[in-house]
Amino acid sequence: MAMVQDTHGGHGHGHGDEPLHHQFEDIHQQNETYVIGMWTFLVTEVMFFGALFLAYSLYRWKYQPDFYIAHKELSVFFGGLNTVVLLISSFFMAKAVYHAQRKEKRKQLNMLWLVQACAVAFLFIKVVFEWMPKWQHHLTPLNFIWDKPEGNAEHAQLFFSLYFGMTGLHGIHILAGIIVIGALQYLVWKDAPSVKGDYIPTEMIGLYWHFVDIVWIFLFPLYYLLPR
Repeated sequence: MAMVQDTHGGHGHGHGDEPLHHQFEDIHQQNETYVIGMWTFLVTEVMFFGALFLAYSLYRWKYQPDFYIAHKELSVFFGGLNTVVLLISSFFMAKAVYHAQRKEKRKQLNMLWLVQACAVAFLFIKVVFEWMPKWQHHLTPLNFIWDKPEGNAEHAQLFFSLYFGMTGLHGIHILAGIIVIGALQYLVWKDAPSVKGDYIPTEMIGLYWHFVDIVWIFLFPLYYLLPR
């Protein structure tokens, strides 16, 4: 794709060497297009997750005692640990954007590697210490057996169906983030024209990652910290 150099200053940072794609009039129009496109995508994600949160809220309101009993099978420790891991990853992502703005390639890549490490740690904790024990204790939708003396079995199964559905979907978004960040790392490492001297792609991926983190910030108290 043809590139020309903008000589009228960058997007709020005055570097003046952000790559301008030929279909845009200036660097500001290009950056605004990036931002609008990403926010449009995030709005669709909000509506998608919003429907699941609404379903959860309605069933929790209707079956509050049974949901409370079922939620005690979840590990607050590992859920809280994963919350901390994602919050740390958001900090590293913000630092990656900062170094991208300053055109500090090595530091940017290092921060992205730390984000990747946090993402892998999150999935490892989720799969090994949360999902696998639920499978062994027959608490997944596919092999559900409720042998507790208290609580309604059907309502407990509904709770865990929502739990695995929403945390599983969130885990898919984490995995997608790992892939997208990996692609960004490769482009930065190769000095690809689409990212060289342009911090906006890193910032857009950062917005996606922060959104994924925010979703978990809502999931954690809704599932792990139910009041009696």
